[in-house]
Amino acid sequence: MKYLPLVARIALALVFLNAGIKHLMGFSGFADMIGQTLPLAPLLAIGTIVFQLLGAASLIFGYKVNIGATLLILFLIPATLIYHNPLVDSAELTAFLKNLGLIGGLLLVIYIGAGAASVDGQTKRPEQPREMTPSGR
Repeated sequence: MKYLPLVARIALALVFLNAGIKHLMGFSGFADMIGQTLPLAPLLAIGTIVFQLLGAASLIFGYKVNIGATLLILFLIPATLIYHNPLVDSAELTAFLKNLGLIGGLLLVIYIGAGAASVDGQTKRPEQPREMTPSGR
């Protein structure tokens, strides 16, 4: 059970690592796709890639997972509503629900934390025992 959070973090991270690398390698096409819907496409493309790669690295290594998961959620919410909105295109329902599941998984990472098999888990200081007062409280 010690490694379960690690496996879960890596499984979540692979989605974003794959997408970030794919978007980086095909940057011009990715920026063009964004530009069909939104202004400032190159800037948004760079921001998306940075959020995806930093968020994925954070999850993989278990370093500052609250920040990494938050970056990924901040990317996922607008991307899901703009590009996978089932109210606009019913064919996008599956992608919408998958992204909703990813958001749920990332929220669990924020709530549970990185776990023992992580940089964050290795740097935590053990809790100090409480000192007892003469009254026993």
